Amino acid sequence: MEQNTQTPESWGEPRSKTVTWHDPKLTVDGREGLTGLEHMEAGLRGELPGAPIGALMGFRLTAASQGEVRFEGTPDESACNPMGAVHGGLMCTVLDSAVGCAVQTTLPAGVGYTSVEIKVNYLRPVFAGTPLFARGWVTKPGRRVAFAEGEIRDAADKVVATASSTCLVFEL
Repeated sequence: MEQNTQTPESWGEPRSKTVTWHDPKLTVDGREGLTGLEHMEAGLRGELPGAPIGALMGFRLTAASQGEVRFEGTPDESACNPMGAVHGGLMCTVLDSAVGCAVQTTLPAGVGYTSVEIKVNYLRPVFAGTPLFARGWVTKPGRRVAFAEGEIRDAADKVVATASSTCLVFEL
């Protein structure tokens, strides 16, 4: 095996970014007395801050209706894997948010969810700077378990990843 002879000095100037978020307790407390859909709509209207993971990953909720949500974002190079493509973990995280929030829109006040499992298929590479649009929708709501699917499309409307998920539904 050949040894890498590069040194940090030969890598050029390091890059950085700043991530800013609000205390997630504000969003959690803000859902008191609201249905899941009302909670998501309050976030869309700017009455509640988004989840910190959205700020970290550079995605934001752009639409919510009964059983369906949409997110948008453009990953930067800090999300790249060693091959120069956007890391699958970012795509999985965005899909997990989309399918989970879709389930949330079906829940009554005082009821929450958590992911039990998610299966993701990566269909084509995505590179930094590519605008992405994620959609999640519920395929079967439930009182104890809910099922949802999701997809991410690029600016050319090509599907780049899909997901199916199971969420546990529980009283808060």
